[in-house]
Amino acid sequence: MEDLNKEEQVVLVDEENNVLGYVGKLEAHTKALLHRAISVIIFNSKGEQLVQQRALSKYHFAGIWSNTCCSHPRKNESFQQAAERRLFEELGIKIPLKEEFHFIYKAHDEKSGLTEWEYDTVFTGVFDDAFEFNKDEVAAVRWMKTEELEKDIETNPEQYSFWFRVILKELKKREII
Repeated sequence: MEDLNKEEQVVLVDEENNVLGYVGKLEAHTKALLHRAISVIIFNSKGEQLVQQRALSKYHFAGIWSNTCCSHPRKNESFQQAAERRLFEELGIKIPLKEEFHFIYKAHDEKSGLTEWEYDTVFTGVFDDAFEFNKDEVAAVRWMKTEELEKDIETNPEQYSFWFRVILKELKKREII
């Protein structure tokens, strides 16, 4: 069996976010190990959210629609640094981000057999300019009004990531959207 630790490492944590160690991203998802993650939601001045369709080449949850971007902090990288880095890597966007909340979720991808178990910290920001997304990471993007997004999720829940659906409920509950 190949060494699953060759690829990028993720930060393993307990439910209080205490660091337990580091492991390859694929191993964390294969063994369903709790690890740190970030999720970013970008709004424009009209209040629309930028959603992305994950690249079809992703090893799990490929081709589904989700929040603006998401990833994992690296060793010795803060949640904020990871969010800013990944937003730029995926979408070429550099803006100030605001940390909103964190939550823990677990989601299994039937197609790949992998499981996300993440301590996810959510960030928001506002952006109105043109941008070009990284086609290796993102299949498509679109701006959507929250009401339109909620209706589409209600009709087609399987087309949206589990964590994004949780984030939207939390944003609404906290009156952020």
